[in-house]
Amino acid sequence: MRRTRRRALVALAAPLALSLAALTGCTSGGQAGGNTGGNAKDTLTLGLTADIQGWDPGVQPTYQGWGADAVWDSLLRCGPTGEPSASLADKWEFSQDQRTATLHIREGVKFSDGTPVDSAAVKANAEYYATAGGASSRWAGITVETPDAQTVKISWPAANPLLALRMCESKIATPASIAEGKFEAPIGSGPYTLDTSATTGGSVYTFVKNDSFWDSASFPYKKVVLKVLESETASINALKTQQINGSLITTATYEEAKASGLALETLKANTTRLLITDHLGEKIPALGSVDVRRAMNMVFDKDAIAEKLYLGRATPAYQIFREGSNAYIADMKDPYPFNVDEAKSLMAKAGFSDGFTLQIPTMQGQGHEKLMPYISQQLALINIKVEEVPLSGPNAISELLSGKFPVPLWQLGNYGESLQDISDYTLKDGIWNVSHQADAKIDELWNTILTGTEAERKQAQQDVNRYITDQAWFVPMAYPEHFYATTAGVEVSQVSDFSGLHPLLRDFK
Repeated sequence: MRRTRRRALVALAAPLALSLAALTGCTSGGQAGGNTGGNAKDTLTLGLTADIQGWDPGVQPTYQGWGADAVWDSLLRCGPTGEPSASLADKWEFSQDQRTATLHIREGVKFSDGTPVDSAAVKANAEYYATAGGASSRWAGITVETPDAQTVKISWPAANPLLALRMCESKIATPASIAEGKFEAPIGSGPYTLDTSATTGGSVYTFVKNDSFWDSASFPYKKVVLKVLESETASINALKTQQINGSLITTATYEEAKASGLALETLKANTTRLLITDHLGEKIPALGSVDVRRAMNMVFDKDAIAEKLYLGRATPAYQIFREGSNAYIADMKDPYPFNVDEAKSLMAKAGFSDGFTLQIPTMQGQGHEKLMPYISQQLALINIKVEEVPLSGPNAISELLSGKFPVPLWQLGNYGESLQDISDYTLKDGIWNVSHQADAKIDELWNTILTGTEAERKQAQQDVNRYITDQAWFVPMAYPEHFYATTAGVEVSQVSDFSGLHPLLRDFK
């Protein structure tokens, strides 16, 4: 056992202690940075660690979603812990039974093509979300009423304690683009419009300010440029030479960024994890055994991952929820300590000592190229052969979430409201429960969350945490620190992102 542990430490120290780009509960341009001469608010240039995944409003990851935030407005705007405020809707009300959101759309708002943003437009978008892409599980079964041109009522078939978040994640595009299914270029009512003449897909995206936006003052830059820099070395060099004004970086370049005088915002809101979603073994029979899932947990040395992979800027993770959220259990001990011999015994007990093959999807710019060698090596110790399946292009996120790959590897953001984590990761229709398998215990606890007292709701969330930990639905590895680096003259006033993964576009001042 001691020799196995030493091999794991060496593997982490050598090929893996390099750059690892930060992610979120799901992923998502060219001239010099705007703070080098002239008006300091002329141009904001940000680096993207991965390309924009197209312009379909139903498939828009919030992670590095500055392009989507630039061109589209949402129905409401949520703060760091999910509290809603006005956006396209200047008035709203949620029904007592948690099923219906009634919203009043601002008067006089128009899309960039001159057509009105009214209740009919919202209805077209909401009904599209219910059937399209990653958003469909969150909007499935809705009905929409439009009593007048400015009022819309969106109802869910069952109680939904996350109505505010659904309103905040919406991106309202023109009904015409949705009807035609044409998303080559976005048309919205957001703070910016896409300048197609200064945009090259996969490389640089340029946006010019929409002065008629209702909250234009919160977006001081006349132009926003997003540059795709999938190499962290390229990102840090672009920051040092002020070719960009901001970018996510990791522990690999932290000291270099600090020595270069860049401002650094520390972000602590995600968990590196494998998501074992095929709990019933429908696609991979071995995953239906809790002993196999527990064995998969026990081959990863969490202390070594935190110390070697993340260079000490991480803590071992024994659960998937954010510290301080209702579901987080502060005194939880490691339920699956690193023990390869015990993992092998569990595999034999389950009847799978010969192992099986596991396909894990990867994407450029997400750090998979550095993390996957260690994942593959450790799972091989219990005869699980890992095959990497590269995903790319505008359909990459949809394919990732399709259920084709029942065990994704991701650094998912943890929400300030753990109900969102529970919804996304454990419910049958959860976006990241990609196999979409129901569980009676989870359904029972979710019903308590919907109907119980405040104390019962919180207890139910912690009971969910204990249950999925006992059943080994996840392989949590680490809570890594990530960083957002900015050049002189660009101020990040706060990190408003509900996932805590990076500043939002409105946070740059």
